[in-house]
Amino acid sequence: MSDPLFPPADPARLAAIHAEAFAAPWDAAALAELLASPGVFAVAEADGFILIRVVADEAEILTLAVRPSSRRAGLGRRLVEAAVVRAAALGAERMFLEVAEGNAAARALYARCGFVEMGRRRGYYSHTDGRREDALTLVLNFPR
Repeated sequence: MSDPLFPPADPARLAAIHAEAFAAPWDAAALAELLASPGVFAVAEADGFILIRVVADEAEILTLAVRPSSRRAGLGRRLVEAAVVRAAALGAERMFLEVAEGNAAARALYARCGFVEMGRRRGYYSHTDGRREDALTLVLNFPR
């Protein structure tokens, strides 16, 4: 049964948004495969989406993509907040994610949403120029 607040996501539409948001985007097939996985859901608006996986009492942000033309207008925060509500309804008590250390805008968004740093993955991200970048692991513990 589908949830009217979280209708099924169209992988092709999500892939188009992801392609605008990232230098190494995920294609529709990869997104469709993720969406078919147990515990995975998307929250989407016209110009952005967030993809979440819930397993037991933990949720993970797999990706958050917002079209560049729609950034800095509150969409990212709305998506994160809606994902937290949905993940909590599915039994999650906390949410994790990895973010590139150099992605100041994303780090600021997650800090505003209450996420805190809990670890680091050295050289987690690889760039097209061969550079490696650390990922910061962030967590948000849901209020009880």
